[in-house]
Amino acid sequence: MKKTESRKALAAKSPAELQTELNALLKEQFGLRMQKATQQLTNTEKLKQVRRNIARARTLIHQKAGQA
Repeated sequence: MKKTESRKALAAKSPAELQTELNALLKEQFGLRMQKATQQLTNTEKLKQVRRNIARARTLIHQKAGQA
């Protein structure tokens, strides 16, 4: 899936779905950080992608809360 498609899919979600997505991303980030600490992480770019997706989800949550 392209970046723009994933962003549009994220923007189409409700605030509750965004919160669920955010929780899943935070758990994934924790797992990646643990892999990095134990030197098991092979794809370090994944950590950057997850961090940015977390920021996107939080931004959309705050935007939708401001509209309501």
